[in-house]
Amino acid sequence: MVQSLIFLTLLLILGFISKNTSLIAAVLVLYVFAIFASDSKLLSIIQNKGINWGVTVITIAVLAPIASGQIGFKDLYQITQSASAWIALISGLLVAVIAKSGLTLLAAEPEITTALVMGTIIAVAFLKGVAVGPLIGAGIAYMILAIYQWMKGIGGV
Repeated sequence: MVQSLIFLTLLLILGFISKNTSLIAAVLVLYVFAIFASDSKLLSIIQNKGINWGVTVITIAVLAPIASGQIGFKDLYQITQSASAWIALISGLLVAVIAKSGLTLLAAEPEITTALVMGTIIAVAFLKGVAVGPLIGAGIAYMILAIYQWMKGIGGV
């Protein structure tokens, strides 16, 4: 247990360095569970079900604009009218498929979680990255749009 608390402490320090509030909150919650419920099944349940819970919370956040009325049927029609919207739609599809593959990989090889966490922390702390998966889709869309605009500028599209 001492080793896990030291590891969590290092992650907490990196969370503060990188100003990653999600990491800080996660580590603090895990501190509590590790100290007060270390021999219970709670950590095992979180390990086995946590990713699915997280995906559910992210899905709720993504669908919230529909529930609030910010996105409606008019917006669905508008996506067919813009190259940017089509690229964003395709990027969203790609990210969802890639994420599914990622979940399969994590289930098959949970030890890579450490590498993923460390890579994310390093990117956030030193490269000014953002530790939020759905933004990957926007990043992909941005890159494709930049290529599209460049090709359009040279007369290729």
